[in-house]
Amino acid sequence: MRTVAAAIRTALLTGEPSAKAFAARATARDWAAGKLDFVFDCTMPDRPARPAQPELLPPSQMPKRNKAGSERGRIALWHALAHIEFVAIDLALDMAGRFGAEMGPEFVSDFLSVAADEAMHFALLARRLRSLGSHYGALPAHDGLWDAAHETRHDVAARLAVVPMVLEARGLDVTPATLARVRQLGDETGARILERIFDDEIAHVRFGAKHFAAVCSARGDSAEILWKSLVATHFRGSVKPPFNDSARLAAGLSRSFYAGVAASQ
Repeated sequence: MRTVAAAIRTALLTGEPSAKAFAARATARDWAAGKLDFVFDCTMPDRPARPAQPELLPPSQMPKRNKAGSERGRIALWHALAHIEFVAIDLALDMAGRFGAEMGPEFVSDFLSVAADEAMHFALLARRLRSLGSHYGALPAHDGLWDAAHETRHDVAARLAVVPMVLEARGLDVTPATLARVRQLGDETGARILERIFDDEIAHVRFGAKHFAAVCSARGDSAEILWKSLVATHFRGSVKPPFNDSARLAAGLSRSFYAGVAASQ
């Protein structure tokens, strides 16, 4: 049988968007079916393969988005969301492949399932773009999400603290307002996509919080204290309110985790 590490590395090094999404879902399916050995016989790439488009710009150089109700504004919104989900495929794959050996099979199962979800989200968003006469890659995008992965490549606790527990948790805060705006514009298809993504992201953040707590317990650290320290050290942005406290709590993040960090920034 192939090893799970080899399958994950192959998916990470697949650049074409649809092929990457397919490879991620196939890897998760093969792992769940027992077709991949729990063996880590190769390293993960420092950077995953990327398609020629979209052009990747620093966040500060991204063009301002058009008004949400305009055709260009709608396309820009769905393109930005598609890019987030595309990069999230690699974030989940790298989590499983880079840290799976030390964390164990349950960790691999959880984050390969996340990768499969993100691949499905990307496929839905890419289809939405096509229905609007555009496509993924038509607009520039930024690479800030992968920067966070690279910054935390040395420590599973840092990766869990920043990626699921900050970046994905932020999606729980902002998606309801985006959903309401999309529904107000009469885009019920888009609203259903956002509802599906929102529900899945709660589970993704929960995986992060669960495994972070396990790491802290094994190390004899306080989860809240270590999380705040790791975020201060490795996260370049800020943890901003307003927070969706109910969704965060459903994902395993109590307000005591993040309120103090937000207040100090």
